[in-house]
Amino acid sequence: MSKVKQLDSLGVSAFCESMGMMARAGIQTDEAIALLGQNRQTDGVLGTALEGMAAAVQEGQSLHQAMEASGIFPAYALEMVRAGESAGRLEETLMRLSDYYRDQKTIREKLKAAITYPAAMLVMIIVILAVMLAAVLPAFTEVYDSMTGSMTASGYSYIRWAYGVCWVALIVMVILALVLLIGRAFWNGGNRAGVEKLLRKIPICNDILRSMGLFRFTSALETFLASGEMQDTAVAESIRMTDCQPLEEQLKACLVRMEDGHSFAQAAYDEELLEPVYGRMLLAGERSGSMENVLSRLTKLLEEHAGSQVDRLVGTIDPLLSGVLMVTVGLALLSVMLPLIGIMNGIG
Repeated sequence: MSKVKQLDSLGVSAFCESMGMMARAGIQTDEAIALLGQNRQTDGVLGTALEGMAAAVQEGQSLHQAMEASGIFPAYALEMVRAGESAGRLEETLMRLSDYYRDQKTIREKLKAAITYPAAMLVMIIVILAVMLAAVLPAFTEVYDSMTGSMTASGYSYIRWAYGVCWVALIVMVILALVLLIGRAFWNGGNRAGVEKLLRKIPICNDILRSMGLFRFTSALETFLASGEMQDTAVAESIRMTDCQPLEEQLKACLVRMEDGHSFAQAAYDEELLEPVYGRMLLAGERSGSMENVLSRLTKLLEEHAGSQVDRLVGTIDPLLSGVLMVTVGLALLSVMLPLIGIMNGIG
């Protein structure tokens, strides 16, 4: 039996938002699923699953059980819906889940752009350098060979130097492209932890991974608390969503402090989990009884911070690769033009 394809983040977000809005309007779960199935814009994986979900709910199953039976929803969404139903806060949980998966989609798109653009630049640089080596430089060499009597040894050395510069740059660019391809293959092949371990050795990449991990954690914690979970349970469950090993270790240290009687906000502040301004913001929210509102605001700030770091990385790589291309091609062309300038001066 073939494995059922799961919904992507945007699909989960749309489903949760639609169900949450209908729950807010007082529509029963089975009627809401049926109405969603009648929407002609609902097709693909979700459209196929809605009929079975509606039948399951009509038979007395909960929304969580119907979603689980469909096989198209991620484990985190299932766990959150189960917790929301148990606490009687399904509507609020669904709306939080919608925000969570929409934000996840935004972050993934930024990361995709951060990888795709440099990869495209690398391909362009490789093609240009290949053309230089295969067509442009040989054309100059042929012209100079026909003018052997006017060429000096230094003229030939200039051309050899141009070839050398282009070959070195081409080899470096090809190696970088291969590293990207291998890294992506390992990432998609299930060795994501190994790739992240290497990326964490690069300061800016390490900052991005940590910011994204914190964003996922606070977003999950906000949703768990909204579903009615106890704070220690919510923190323990949210740790699994970080996908960042160093951050997980720091969060586990916070859990140890919580077992000793500290609140999460105090434990996070003592462990320096967040920047001081964010840590004090969390403490103030907990003491004022508005923890969920503060977490919501903090999640947005962390999302913006992670996005700005990704933009900063792209903004650094773009001019760097463009500079490599311009300098390499410029030096190569200058090298092949110098003998011609010498010949013209000799004729003059």
